[in-house]
Amino acid sequence: MRASHWLWLPVAAVSTPACATNYLSVEQAQQAIFPGARFESLRLALSDEQREAIAKSSGSPVSRHEIQSWRVGDAGYFFVDEVVGKHELITFAVGLNADGTIRQVEILAYREPYGYEIRNERWRRQFVGKRAPLRMDHDIQNISGATLSCTHLTQAINRILALYDVALRH
Repeated sequence: MRASHWLWLPVAAVSTPACATNYLSVEQAQQAIFPGARFESLRLALSDEQREAIAKSSGSPVSRHEIQSWRVGDAGYFFVDEVVGKHELITFAVGLNADGTIRQVEILAYREPYGYEIRNERWRRQFVGKRAPLRMDHDIQNISGATLSCTHLTQAINRILALYDVALRH
């Protein structure tokens, strides 16, 4: 009996290995962005109108009615959210200064087998001090091989900045 050629294909050619790396807990990210600060959990229950305004402003849909968020005294706000990289979720944190500018971005968990370069401090530092709208290849430089992760994370950060403008800015 003759074997079919497809039986001889290596398994790696037909499947992609799963890869997940947890870099920071929420508490570690809080202390990395706002060292020594006290965090007050902030319940942000978004109305449909607010979700629509955030989506329109950021160009990114808002799928949840609540976003994990904290007030950091007079220093600003801290958010944890998720976005799809290429196929898997990226869990990230954003700290905003009291004036709504980005203080720092941290990657908490990355689940793709490639594109993890978005965790590099040099790339994440591009966000510091900026406001929306952030545009890829203009305000934020892309990383070759991590294009979708860069693009989707930038869109998600725009969503956080729009959330600040719609629900928190006084």
